[in-house]
Amino acid sequence: KKKMVSERLEHVRDLFVFSCFCGLAYSDVANLRQENIQKSFDGNLWIITKRQKTNTDVNVPLLDIPKMILKKYKGKLPDGKILPVISNQKLNAYLKEIADICGIKKNLTFHLARHTFATTTTLSKGVPIETVSKMLGHTNIETTQIYARITNSKIGSDMQGLDKKFVGIEKIYKEVAM
Repeated sequence: KKKMVSERLEHVRDLFVFSCFCGLAYSDVANLRQENIQKSFDGNLWIITKRQKTNTDVNVPLLDIPKMILKKYKGKLPDGKILPVISNQKLNAYLKEIADICGIKKNLTFHLARHTFATTTTLSKGVPIETVSKMLGHTNIETTQIYARITNSKIGSDMQGLDKKFVGIEKIYKEVAM
């Protein structure tokens, strides 16, 4: 809820938040152009691009927050850019500045936004790991499993939901086995 003290830090915050909701790596955000934002089969806006690192297709539906960020910069940047990208090194230095301002003890890096997308934005909200893996542009799901670190709270809530599905079976088992 902190207001950024400069336009520079506001841009950095916007880039970080954008990646938290899209899962793109720095190089992929830096290369985004208007043609990568397309209306898809479902009528919604998607990021349609290739991952720089692996040349894998990456298709991510845009949620409202990244749409707001894109709208904020639409038509205001040179060279067909759609986001105010600076060097990764400067971006990470400024993220540390933002962390200090906000009292965040964690070492903020731009790559942490990608991890946040995998864990907090998607997996912990019930998005299947196969879907997350595809949106991250991973070539195999094992990478996503290492990358995403499924939280114990997610495991607990998944199993709680599963338990409810066996209510009738428990009754039958009690009658037969107890």
